[in-house]
Amino acid sequence: MTDLPQIDWSPSGGSPAPIGAGPAAAVTVIPRAMASAMPEVETAHAAASYRAKDMASWQPQRISPDSALLSELDTINARGDDLARNNGVAAGAERTYVDNVIGPRVMCKPNPDRIALGRDAVWVDEWSRVVEAEWKGFADGIYFDAAWTLNFHGATRLQARTLASAGELLALPLWLPERGSRWNTCMQLVDPARLSNPNGMMDTATLRGGKEIDAYGAAVAYHIRKSHPGDIFGFAGMFGGGVWERIPAWTPFGRARVIHAFEPERIGQSRGKPPITAVARMFKMYDHLTVEKLRSTVLNAMIFAAMETPMDQESFVTTFGGDKMADYQASVNEWRVQMKGGAIIPLPPGTKLNPFIPGGPDSELDAFATLMLRHIGTGLNMPYELIFKDFSKTNYSSARAALLEAWRYFYSCRQLVSDGWCSVVYDLWFEEAVNRGRIPDCKPADFYARRTAWTQAKWIYAGRGWVDPLKEAQAAGTRMDNNLTSLQDEAAEQGKDARDVQEQRARECAHEMELEKQYGLPAGTLSRKGNGQIVTVHSSDGETTTSNSTAKDQGAKAA
Repeated sequence: MTDLPQIDWSPSGGSPAPIGAGPAAAVTVIPRAMASAMPEVETAHAAASYRAKDMASWQPQRISPDSALLSELDTINARGDDLARNNGVAAGAERTYVDNVIGPRVMCKPNPDRIALGRDAVWVDEWSRVVEAEWKGFADGIYFDAAWTLNFHGATRLQARTLASAGELLALPLWLPERGSRWNTCMQLVDPARLSNPNGMMDTATLRGGKEIDAYGAAVAYHIRKSHPGDIFGFAGMFGGGVWERIPAWTPFGRARVIHAFEPERIGQSRGKPPITAVARMFKMYDHLTVEKLRSTVLNAMIFAAMETPMDQESFVTTFGGDKMADYQASVNEWRVQMKGGAIIPLPPGTKLNPFIPGGPDSELDAFATLMLRHIGTGLNMPYELIFKDFSKTNYSSARAALLEAWRYFYSCRQLVSDGWCSVVYDLWFEEAVNRGRIPDCKPADFYARRTAWTQAKWIYAGRGWVDPLKEAQAAGTRMDNNLTSLQDEAAEQGKDARDVQEQRARECAHEMELEKQYGLPAGTLSRKGNGQIVTVHSSDGETTTSNSTAKDQGAKAA
């Protein structure tokens, strides 16, 4: 490469020319090197450029979260509901969310703040057992639901499914005496679509999507429609179709009248946003792709061969005569043959049968569809393997890493359900139980003075399960041996309560000892340890672990 010629850009005198000093100062010459070094964008941040060709047409407006969401919320929810009704992957994703976040049951373990209440651990243990038994009497019956349909566990699963589809949950705590239940507190689940401005009113500074707020953004009241806006049976009649009711957020004495929970993405957001929002367009395109591919495959399967002839019209006239052409065409149109094994197929004169061979496997289409599903899974915060139930393309380490990432998301969703639904319901029930004298050592005055301390509880959801039971059980034991975790934490990770597990094991051990004495068996024969058996376990990656329980016990005694 040749060097650029040396050019003297200064005046003839060798010193720079002053501004406005004659014709020489009016001429601007840009060197080639300087021209090639000019930046592509005119701003310090490329994200703010209006000159770059790939950014010039990208000029979004900066608007508030409510301005961006509320006017489009009904459309987004309607499209999400349509996908869940008609697309198996979307429906399965919602069910996967519910099964992993909630599971079949939710266990409540009362855990009052003993430091704030001035109590000891022994009192907490006994008190929690009594309160848990009272809670089960309320949560396990259908009287929990004002519609007499669901108990607490079923209602929690339904609220989690509403979170997965609409991004928010809504319920009304009611006080309904004389309905056959020992408790007057019950819950009415409400579809978030019923939360809206009365008669289609425009949003205002204090009314946002049916939610009435004060100057600080706190909820003051909720405007809830008597029936679902899409319910064709609710436009008239006893359920008051087309009528809204303004329900205050709190009673004058501080009891919640509305339960509304969602996870805001931006400050000042008044309503929840469906999780499918960011990937709804791609999800619908994937739905179109799979439907059209299936239709094409079915059409290809219906055509097995094509009958063709090399003769043109002139050849037909020469061979069969002009008056035979129409008869020949009619015979070809009426040609039918029954396909069966070993059959000789008679063909019309001058024709041959060519088998129809569709295109080969669509490997590129499969890779593209997988890429789309991975993109959709990222938008839903769930890995591809979990959404599509396809673990054939991964190994143990990759599958475990993907599931751990998913569980981080599920844990955050559980916290939202615990704080926004479970703990609120527990607090409402606890208040009634205190005023009815069902809670030991807690009078109404004590409760209202330390409400948060009395109503703390741990919520245990579905267990995580094991990818490789041997490895993960060994890891749990190692964590406990090194004091990095507790039996309660390990049991809760599997959806169990440590105290229940220990009590059940104690009953089993006592029963084993009783049977050994009854049948004259040596001590320890029926126990899982100390019987001298050699146990060989094969893990999923081919590793083998052999243990001799007697040797271990003898070694432990010697130590």
